[in-house]
Amino acid sequence: MRLPQPRGPLSATLVETLRRSQDGVQPGPDDARTADVLHDHDLQLSLWMCYELHYRGFDDVDDTWEWSPDLISWRRRLEDRFLAGLRALAPTPAVAPEAVPDALADLVAADDGPSLAGYLQREATLEQFREFVALRSVYHLKEADPHSWAIPRLEGRAKAALVEIQADEYGGGRVERMHSELFRDVMRALDLDDTYGHYVDRAPAVTLAVTNTISLFGLNRNLTGALVGHLAAFEMTSSLPNRRYGNGLRRLGGDERATRFYDEHVEADAVHEQIAAHDLCGTYAKAHPDAAGDVLFGAAACLAVEAEFAGALLDRWGLGLSALHTSALERTA
Repeated sequence: MRLPQPRGPLSATLVETLRRSQDGVQPGPDDARTADVLHDHDLQLSLWMCYELHYRGFDDVDDTWEWSPDLISWRRRLEDRFLAGLRALAPTPAVAPEAVPDALADLVAADDGPSLAGYLQREATLEQFREFVALRSVYHLKEADPHSWAIPRLEGRAKAALVEIQADEYGGGRVERMHSELFRDVMRALDLDDTYGHYVDRAPAVTLAVTNTISLFGLNRNLTGALVGHLAAFEMTSSLPNRRYGNGLRRLGGDERATRFYDEHVEADAVHEQIAAHDLCGTYAKAHPDAAGDVLFGAAACLAVEAEFAGALLDRWGLGLSALHTSALERTA
């Protein structure tokens, strides 16, 4: 994977800097800002590039940039803006540690985000489903990896619970059952390029924000509570949408291999829901009472960002437009 096309002054300066050998050069200005950080293309792409250095990196970037003090400092300033935006979007009340599992269930029950899954099940065209899958590939081709940052930070029952969930995500050691590999089957069935990171240049800011939220929580140890809360919300809201995604793809002609990714999540995430809420988050909150609010914040942030993602796709499709991002060059062609 090579560096993506910039979308503004932040990402342009970052791309230019990362193409050099590391020599202590500051990445550049960070004063460009918008009120809505989730839809800020320049901010989200810049953060995604910074975070990707900790995953697989880029073919045209020196690997030593991963821990450049200048780059980490610059990233931190972007993260402060992103985190402030997430906290404003997903305010959460104080809660007693022992009440965390019930509070998570209440958050999920109160979630009234737009039903992207219902639209894909009943109304989406084949091209719209292809766009959905292409955009989701930004996360699903590294599914589980961001949440795995929490494993070395947990202990006891909470650690065992997370490992149990992640073992299923990674296919129990069988490559063909890894969820990221099952998603590749979906992409191939829809004639999409399943190369890691291929659709980043076509991903709107809010699509990048979905993955950036997990990376933000995962790469900052002080946000471990938010990371496990995010995973819990992700698992607790997964089974029904995935059933609808699978049925939608079958409606459009998808066979058993094409829909296996979604069918697998219907069963697995129904089990993961209880493990994540009680064994993982409940145990973690009791061991770290001061982080109980962080757990709920992570869950609320997950629901809020996913709702923004769903709304963005439905808005574009409702206008008869593609949900994929178009570059400035394409818009002026």
